[in-house]
Amino acid sequence: MTIAPAGRGRARERGSTSDGAGAVILAACAIWSLISAAGRETGPEGVLLALLAVAAGFACGRICGTLLPVATATVAAVAALLLGLLSPHGVPGATATTDTAPGHAGAAAALLVLAAGAACCAAAASRQVPLRFALRLLALGTACAAPALRSVAGFAAALGVLLCSLAAARMRQRLLGLAGLALATGLVVATSWAIAADALPQGLKVSLEGPLTAHRVQLWQDALEMAGEHPVLGIGPGRFAELSPTVEQTVHSDGKPHSAPLQQAAEQGVTGVVLLGASFGWLLYVLWRSPRSTAVVLTAGTTLTALAVLASVGNALSLTPVTAGAGLLAGLASARSPIVEGTAGAGCTADDGEDRTHGTPEPDGVGTGR
Repeated sequence: MTIAPAGRGRARERGSTSDGAGAVILAACAIWSLISAAGRETGPEGVLLALLAVAAGFACGRICGTLLPVATATVAAVAALLLGLLSPHGVPGATATTDTAPGHAGAAAALLVLAAGAACCAAAASRQVPLRFALRLLALGTACAAPALRSVAGFAAALGVLLCSLAAARMRQRLLGLAGLALATGLVVATSWAIAADALPQGLKVSLEGPLTAHRVQLWQDALEMAGEHPVLGIGPGRFAELSPTVEQTVHSDGKPHSAPLQQAAEQGVTGVVLLGASFGWLLYVLWRSPRSTAVVLTAGTTLTALAVLASVGNALSLTPVTAGAGLLAGLASARSPIVEGTAGAGCTADDGEDRTHGTPEPDGVGTGR
């Protein structure tokens, strides 16, 4: 009888712990959305659908990541790119016309980021040099497709994911990289909150309000005002459009504040914001504990961070494929490789299966990078 190495057993135990924490956090998000909706004419269905999409995507990523990591990530990249290119009018923020309220953003750019991130993860997991090169060309092509969707944010974010993926291939300390990504996300969220609260110096505020648009800032201010009036339970899921003066005065508005943290604060109070932050922190924690190579982990972390940034200043999480894609990518990057004696789990690690944080290769191509 073959006995698995002790290190591998400890890795599986840590993975079970992180999965359990994720289940608790997602369940708490669902329960709190129902609590904040109780006794009021609200619509928590959107929140519940997003949570279901994340959970389903994560589970699918875990399964497919164990069996066919490179193929699954490649298919996900192509699917996200085609969804963005073939249905631009069905994606909020994909086109800017006179009939569309200014400040719409996010979902088109998020699809491009997911496509680029999935392609880069597939490249980092592949051992074949020509395939890695082709997949990175796909990521570059995805960024170059952004002008077709009139998405400057999508171009910048997708290109940033590609460049960070190339840099991640040379990094061995994943904890430092993930901490930097968490800090960057926190700074963006804090800045958007400060803009809504009019807490920035006038010159800086004016320079930021230009690309953000005054309309979006007004939506943020409405959300912050609602959060101040209902700090505990919020106004209830799905009620922002009903109570926002800016939405009422805007033609063809989608009724959202175009900032996930501020929307949570307005509709679900402080607890909703804490749970949203805990969900993102859990994804980063799962990546830190992942048995995959550091290159794959940091590429996925960069992609999720780009999505979080877009969600903080736009409407990135309004499309179910985006939330499902985020869960899928996290699942792929944290999937455990099958135990196969004498082989290095095919397609599971970058390059040589060695994570040189401690100067020695891990068995079966599994590197923790911690």
